[in-house]
Amino acid sequence: MTGELSPIDKAKFVAAKRAADFVEDGMRVGLGTGSTAAWLVRCLGEMVRDEGLKFKGVPTSTRTAELAREVGIEVISLDEAKWLDLTIDGADEFDTDLNLIKGGGGALLQEKIVATASDQMVVITDAGKEVETLGAFPLPVEVIPFGWQTTHALIEETLISMDVLGRSATLRMNGDRPYITDEGNHILDLHLQRIGNPRQLALVMNQMPGVVENGLFIDICDTVVIGYGDGRVEVRDINEGTVEHDRLDFVETDNLFTDLTD
Repeated sequence: MTGELSPIDKAKFVAAKRAADFVEDGMRVGLGTGSTAAWLVRCLGEMVRDEGLKFKGVPTSTRTAELAREVGIEVISLDEAKWLDLTIDGADEFDTDLNLIKGGGGALLQEKIVATASDQMVVITDAGKEVETLGAFPLPVEVIPFGWQTTHALIEETLISMDVLGRSATLRMNGDRPYITDEGNHILDLHLQRIGNPRQLALVMNQMPGVVENGLFIDICDTVVIGYGDGRVEVRDINEGTVEHDRLDFVETDNLFTDLTD
C-alpha cells in the first residue's frame, strides 16, 4: 500500500503515474526496464483494466515482458511494431540537457534500440537522479563474452585520453558468476566519477571491437517526468522548452501495489 512506500518509491510512483497519461489508445509503446518502469507498467495495467485503454507494448527486457503480460498489457515485439509512437523508461542519471546514463538494470542494449525506434522518449525518475555532470553512476558497457578481458584492458587504456576522472572498469557479477544480459553478453561498469564529454565518450566506446553498446543516451530523451516524495511532479520538455508542475494524490490501490517485486 502507498502508506508503506518510502519517499523514493512514492517519487517513482507519481512520476510513473503522470507519465502514463502520455499513452493513448492505439499507440505502440516501448516499456522500459527497472524499478521505476515497473511502476509504469503497473499503472498502465490498471488503465487497461479499469479505463479500457488499448495499446500495444514493446518490452525492453524479459522481466518487463512478464510483468506487462501479468497486468494485462498486449505485448508485441519491436519487429512486429516496426516503429513506436512513444517509449517510457527510467534512468540512472540525467543532466540538464536530458542526456542519460542507463543500464543499471542490465537492459541498456534493448532499451537504446527501442528508444531510438520511437517518435518520443519520456524518462521517468525521482529528483535524486538529476546531476550537473554525468558520471557518478557507473557507466555500463555491454561487451561480448569472447575476449572480454582484452576488451576490458582496451577500454581502460582508452579512458586515459578521455575527459573523465576515474578510469577503472569492473565486470558486473550475478553472485559468483558474470551477469548475463538478455542478449547473452557481459557488462563492464566504468567508474568514471565525471564525464566531461559524454558525446565523445559514447562514440569512442562504440568503435571498440568487442563493445556492443554503451549506456550513454545522447539526444534521445525528449521529456523527463520527475517525481517527489510528497506527490509533486515536474515535467520538462526539452524540445518545447517548457516546465510544468503538478501534484498527484496517493490513492490506495491494492491491485497496483500488491506483489510488486521489481
